[in-house]
Amino acid sequence: MNVRVDPHSLVPPSQQLVAAVLDAIAAGELAPGDKLPSVRGLAGEALVNPNTVIKAYRDLEHLGATEGRNGSGVYVTAAGPDVAKALRLAETLATFQQAAAAAVRAGHDEQVLRAAITQARGARELGQGEAGKQRSKA
Repeated sequence: MNVRVDPHSLVPPSQQLVAAVLDAIAAGELAPGDKLPSVRGLAGEALVNPNTVIKAYRDLEHLGATEGRNGSGVYVTAAGPDVAKALRLAETLATFQQAAAAAVRAGHDEQVLRAAITQARGARELGQGEAGKQRSKA
């Protein structure tokens, strides 16, 4: 899982981490029973304070996507993929609808917008192919 936090974003760093973990779970990069990176490990990778990671992990646990096990770490729950997909689908659809409305107001042609969706789908499929190759090497 490769996580980067945008320090210039209006979204708080802990919420950016929550979104990144939910994306990884929804995409199958993290499966039920998989252990998430340690607090220090993820903080170092994302270049944030460990307290930010602790808050994100707590939020993920409250959502039901993960569970903390005393002394062992944080793991994806059996319900994690369903929770992650539902949350990410709802959030991203709302964001997409706002962006699509703004694009239409700006005068973008429908064919240009369809091409953007097709391009995004192609990039996703390429990314899934790469993720599958990475998982098979592990």
